Amino acid sequence: MLYPQRFSQFTREHADTVAALLCGLLLLFGWFALHLGWLGLAFLLLPAAYVIGGYESAREGLTTLFKEKELDVDLLMIVAAIGAASLGLWRREYQLIIDGAILILIFAISGALEGYAMQRTERSIRSLMSLTPDTARVLLQGREEEIPISQLKVGDEIVVKPGELIPTDGIILSGYSTLNQAAITGESLPVEKTVGAEVFAGTLNGYGALQIKVHKPAQSSLIQRVIRLVEQAQTEAPPSQEFIDRFEKGYAKVIVVAGILLATLPPFLWGWDWETTIYRALTFLVVASPCALMAAIMPTLLSGIANGARQGILFKNGAQLEKIGQVRAIAFDKTGTLTTGQVQVFQVISVSEYTQHNVLKTAASVESSSEHPIGKAIVQAAGDLDWVAAIEVQALPGQGIVGICQEQQVIVGNAIFVQQYVTNLSEELRETVQSWEQEGKTVVWVARGTEVMGVIAIADRVRVEAAATISRLKKLGVEQIVMLTGDNQETARSVAKAVGIDKVYAQLLPEDKLDVIRLLQQQYQTVAMVGDGINDAPALAQASVGIAMGVSGSDVALETADIVLMADRLEKIAVAMHLGRRSQLIVKQNIVVALSFIMLLLVGNFLGNINLPIGVIGHEGSTVLVTLSGLRLLK
Repeated sequence: MLYPQRFSQFTREHADTVAALLCGLLLLFGWFALHLGWLGLAFLLLPAAYVIGGYESAREGLTTLFKEKELDVDLLMIVAAIGAASLGLWRREYQLIIDGAILILIFAISGALEGYAMQRTERSIRSLMSLTPDTARVLLQGREEEIPISQLKVGDEIVVKPGELIPTDGIILSGYSTLNQAAITGESLPVEKTVGAEVFAGTLNGYGALQIKVHKPAQSSLIQRVIRLVEQAQTEAPPSQEFIDRFEKGYAKVIVVAGILLATLPPFLWGWDWETTIYRALTFLVVASPCALMAAIMPTLLSGIANGARQGILFKNGAQLEKIGQVRAIAFDKTGTLTTGQVQVFQVISVSEYTQHNVLKTAASVESSSEHPIGKAIVQAAGDLDWVAAIEVQALPGQGIVGICQEQQVIVGNAIFVQQYVTNLSEELRETVQSWEQEGKTVVWVARGTEVMGVIAIADRVRVEAAATISRLKKLGVEQIVMLTGDNQETARSVAKAVGIDKVYAQLLPEDKLDVIRLLQQQYQTVAMVGDGINDAPALAQASVGIAMGVSGSDVALETADIVLMADRLEKIAVAMHLGRRSQLIVKQNIVVALSFIMLLLVGNFLGNINLPIGVIGHEGSTVLVTLSGLRLLK
């Protein structure tokens, strides 16, 4: 029973693809039957290909016609295909039935590709919804009880244990912990929170249990606002799409009206016989079909997509390949995009007779008992050194950690905490620490007994290729490059200076990033956004082109973005822009060729210099020509 269920599910999820495949197979077998002279079998297979491949286009075309009183290319292609088949039966030129089936197959494949693109929004929202738990642990009359998130009310008190996701926005009533807010605000380091601080749904609690009071409805939480923003931004059609829709409808109207006039007026105006008139009208529908015009675009874009995939650039649809070549402004997220998103030891300074290795080993001896990200970074940096774990370790959240190592007390923490145990702190060292902190680094003091051994700077490392990428983008003519981050001003400015970005927007929430993207779009029209976190999702969706980091990026960022850098290599953004510009050039060339062929065939048909087979050859030949031209991007 399992296999039939899976097959049924597959056909439901990929109905358009299955229809296109069946249409292609029936067309192939019908052509073989016709070639072998088995007319009965051919007349059974080919109509089935028409019905299966053309059903969706016919349904959409008729729906548009009756409900919106508009003609579109879907209906035009069906009329042209049926007209070719009817003419083939009338004149017993059965190859025309094959030509009609090919037209339908082309549109069936196009419909399947469009169907996959339309599923993106739903998948993005499902990914966002999975970021918050389904239930919350509520305190009722002193007892804990799990209830659905939707049943939470303002004023409810909930309990969040270590390692759990915060279920909804609220205010801490009791407890102390560090919260990983990178997914929501983009802060590179976990934030220490205690009584009175606000916490956000979808953030990860650290080592402390928290009692939180719900201060707003669950549906008004920050993560829920992110979901609504993604929905809204993804449903707004870009101007280019609206232009294409208008052009398609206008083109279809002109061709249909011209076809009707050509099928009725010539006998009265020029004395044509009705057989010649209908023959010319059907030839007109075939040669005027915009297959070559459609093929001028999709093969080019698909070739560019394949080229990008070989280089670790995943384009989710062809429209974004075009748009990336038109980008005039780019906004970069900081944490996990321009930086690696993982804190590490940046620099160590030792004093007196101590060495940097002594400082690292001593700090690692006590931090090995800590679950704090800073402690883990120190232990990782001292991984190759010979150190011994301390005993009697005690951590004071937000201040530091103390332990006994080799019968001496070891103190690691901030300046105020360490100063309680040592005689004095070096003024020279204080100045160095102050400059580090102004650059956005976190500084840890290390002491043994009553003496300071040195200091350790912890920072989020800038990607090695970031500066070169920014420089390359400027050379490509990008007019504005900005950084958007939830981090503080000092950290943001230090990273921006290191990579060559002049304009910085710091301490932003997801909706603030969205506002900046909208502002840039007013000034520069086509704007790209590069990010990796949940907090970037609304901005990625709103941007003309959303670019996500494939390795470090969150699921929702990957789903929302239009382009994914599979290996997190920033330099590939410039490669993507080059591909986009080449695709634009080739598309323009192909459109000129396609329109030229259509005009020549239309004029030839009107003058009576071509017959239907020649028209089909010209029509299909121009389609093949522009398709081969588009395949140039595979190189």
